[in-house]
Amino acid sequence: MLPSSLSLLLALAGIATADTISIPLNRRSIYSNFTTDKVAAAAESLRFKYGYIPYSQKRAGAVSIGTPAQQFSVVLDTGSSDLWVASTGCRSCDSETPSFDPTRSSTIQRIQTSQSGQSEVDIHYGSGQVAGIVAQDTVSMGGFTNTQQTMLVATQLSSGLLDGVASGIMGLAFEALASTESTPFWQGLLQGSQLATPEMSFWLTRELDNRNARENEFGGEFTLGGTNSSLFTGDIEFINLPSTSQQTFWLLSMTGATVQGKNVQVPTGNLALSAIDTGTTLIGGPTDGVKAIYDAVPGSVALTGDLQGFYAYPCSTEVQVSMSFGGKSWPIDPVDMNLGTIPSGQCLGGIFDLSQGSNVGSGGGNPSWVVGGTFLKNVYSVFRANPPSIGFAQLSDLAGGSGTPSPGTSGSATISQTGLPVPTDANGSGNGTTSAALPAARPFSIALALIVSSMLALFITQ
Repeated sequence: MLPSSLSLLLALAGIATADTISIPLNRRSIYSNFTTDKVAAAAESLRFKYGYIPYSQKRAGAVSIGTPAQQFSVVLDTGSSDLWVASTGCRSCDSETPSFDPTRSSTIQRIQTSQSGQSEVDIHYGSGQVAGIVAQDTVSMGGFTNTQQTMLVATQLSSGLLDGVASGIMGLAFEALASTESTPFWQGLLQGSQLATPEMSFWLTRELDNRNARENEFGGEFTLGGTNSSLFTGDIEFINLPSTSQQTFWLLSMTGATVQGKNVQVPTGNLALSAIDTGTTLIGGPTDGVKAIYDAVPGSVALTGDLQGFYAYPCSTEVQVSMSFGGKSWPIDPVDMNLGTIPSGQCLGGIFDLSQGSNVGSGGGNPSWVVGGTFLKNVYSVFRANPPSIGFAQLSDLAGGSGTPSPGTSGSATISQTGLPVPTDANGSGNGTTSAALPAARPFSIALALIVSSMLALFITQ
């Protein structure tokens, strides 16, 4: 997660096939506005998000809302669960923020939360907060629709919380995290048997090594209800989420790490819990684990001041880090570890101390690691609800190159007897034994853009 937000933008125009909808997007380069102040702000927001400072930060996705439908860009985030959108009644929203008009919708209903009995809710973020009225209305993304989706119609918004493009947030984590006590959009689709498989998949392109990038560039692909078999090769390694009484974040336990080809000792137990978060650019971790990583990097130094918790190293050094969450070790490209040159002439590392300056301890299901784009740009990632697990696969040549994936190659993945998904081709043919598959429905594929804005997030527009 760089100085601000990593975003996924869905354009208005696209190409539809029988199996998917793919829409080309643009990406905004970080090199036009890279500063150490923004990196420090990004780290602070990430600390807020996971409770290391008393705030929680939410992100979201792109939707149409109401009857007749009103179209908006919203932030898409696997690290949160609420859906909210700025309304025309918002007293503090930016005048450029597209706003939802509830008076134009014939299907909206105001509701009360079950715990508080109130219909007004505040949601706090690292960079501000949003407040509004809890309501239900028809919400759609692509060809998928929930007719009674609970959301927050925002009437107050902190300055700078959104830029002029995004109108709100859709979280892709689990229901227990939702301040609105709502079932997240993706879980509602799953419960309504609208998804071909209980999966969401991401491919994120790299931009850090493209110093000639234009302000907006192509940024990857998101698939809802399956996987795109053209973007990965070999098996998807699925690792089950830790057994807990309540599902919250998408969590895995980090089982190992190597630096410059040598094993380093990372914390175990609660200190190994890692939130896999597409709405985050950086990797944050516990003090001992982060220190162990940089102790293995020759010439690295801990930074102070606004960059306390970060480390720098000689720019001539290629930092090679790999992380394991199961049986395989997944390497991070040295390009992704290098956030850029700081005034000292050294390079800033993409892994930082998440707990630095905080008195909040680990435990209670709170993650000690938050693993974002610095890692996720190097794998094809799949978030699977049943059984609850996260999968990683090696990127295909197509996904690692400069080409754009063909819309016709995206297919639904079904669950095999081995617990691994069997990707299908555009004609629906598979190469494995299928069991316990959900009712067939086409997956929804979106070409993505990486946008740097005032929040660290993924968002799509429709």
